[in-house]
Amino acid sequence: MRVLAFKPGHDGHIAHLVDGALEFSIEAEKDSGRRYAAAEVPMMLDVLEAVDMLPDAFALSGWATGSSPRGRAIGAGYGGLERATVRECSILGMSTKLISSSHERSHILCAYALSPFPQGMPCYALVWEGHIGAFYEIDMALQVTKLADIMCSPGIRYAFAYALCDPAFDLPAGSVRLGDAGKLMALAAYGDEGPAHAEEEVLLARLLGDPLMSPRLCKDDFRGFACCDSGVDSALAKRLARLVSKAIFSFFEARIRALIRDRRPLLIGGGCGLNGDWNRAWLDSGLFADVFVPPCANDSGSAIGTGVDAQFLLTGNAKLKWDVYAGASFDDDDGAASRSELGKFRRHVGGLGQIAMLLEAGAILGWVSGRSEIGPRALGNRSIIAAPFSAHMLTRLNALKRRESFRPIAPMCLEEDAGLHFDLQRASPHMLFFARAKTDRFAAVTHVDGSSRIQTVSAGENAPLHRLLTAFKAHTGFGVLCNTSLNLSGAGLINRTSDLVRYATDSGLDGFVIDGILFVNGIERFGVRA
Repeated sequence: MRVLAFKPGHDGHIAHLVDGALEFSIEAEKDSGRRYAAAEVPMMLDVLEAVDMLPDAFALSGWATGSSPRGRAIGAGYGGLERATVRECSILGMSTKLISSSHERSHILCAYALSPFPQGMPCYALVWEGHIGAFYEIDMALQVTKLADIMCSPGIRYAFAYALCDPAFDLPAGSVRLGDAGKLMALAAYGDEGPAHAEEEVLLARLLGDPLMSPRLCKDDFRGFACCDSGVDSALAKRLARLVSKAIFSFFEARIRALIRDRRPLLIGGGCGLNGDWNRAWLDSGLFADVFVPPCANDSGSAIGTGVDAQFLLTGNAKLKWDVYAGASFDDDDGAASRSELGKFRRHVGGLGQIAMLLEAGAILGWVSGRSEIGPRALGNRSIIAAPFSAHMLTRLNALKRRESFRPIAPMCLEEDAGLHFDLQRASPHMLFFARAKTDRFAAVTHVDGSSRIQTVSAGENAPLHRLLTAFKAHTGFGVLCNTSLNLSGAGLINRTSDLVRYATDSGLDGFVIDGILFVNGIERFGVRA
């Protein structure tokens, strides 16, 4: 059974499912595409060229035209839990099927299919994203029932809190910037723990009021509040970030607690599932037997979810065999990595020991290995890596990435050592749960509140990265490195040598590694032999 699934709109991607396995999920923003980009014709042609036969079914993840879920429906539309619909059609003169289910359902089916729980195990599901904030149960027959709408548009309310403090934000009423939610998550760690003041109580009531109504937030309606345009580095902005983060989670937690009848696993879908602080809070709440968040919890998993819905409709199988490194293969631009020089970067053949010594000496390197990751997190196949010990390294990395100084850098850690250095007593291969550092040695990857968004690395999941961390541990005593995404500003992950060389040259990377091949600009600067 072959299903080719499409996700229209932002975070566009195409997923190919073959006999119950995820063969690939290609995202439009990867290969240095515009962040949150829609899938366009060249990408679609590349995917069709890679598929060697007509699928048994095409799947279209439901969407809506415009910026509102109430726009004209595309496919099965944005909201709704109805099972996928199917119709016979002819494509290029050949008979096949066209299947569609809603965007809302795609989040649930993606989390269900990728979770480690067997088909038939009853689960709860939480979908919270830009427009949807609801709680569900899934029974043994995979019947999805909404238990309650909790809050409309939690992601929009959350992102607007950052925009409210940013003097540069001037979008019209009802608009937010998609990247602001992640910035607010970082900023929240700087806020003090004190209770809300009288004005802050009023602001929170305005921002989070009418929870079941779609908000149309406008900065002009908040001009009387001190935090409005106060600057994102202000103490007022930091307090608001923490207060809003705690208030939204507490609102959901209180209402969900009243709906739970038994201990089941929780599946989390939607862009708010990328909030590691909230994910850890759900894990620590004790409400659920387990918590699973897919690495593509945001819309970059919607084609997978709808593809699984089509597979379930046609075969009765709602589970997938999958690997997080199911993205596109790296494009080496006609064998560029075989040259002795790429721009000002010279090839060296010293192996992992040499790379580990460079990192220990303070080098910042790009790291490219195999196929790219699915979802928005760089998980070691398209990453920038560095030693984690110095706060100055955090400053250097944020300057190199052209990011705000308050943004944290995540650690990657040998899975077998994670419990020694962090308080998360489980694997976290997709960088989706916050953990507390147990040592002050990791200044570059420990946020101001002591948290780290850790990625654990096992030999089975990513052997090259595990070998690198092992080599670094041999030199330093710690199998931990900085990990941030390898991307041009405003673009998705780099996926070709020419973009990598341009980025390394313009940003000031000291070098890069392509499938084990090291290129460095001036290796002697680091006291490491060529």
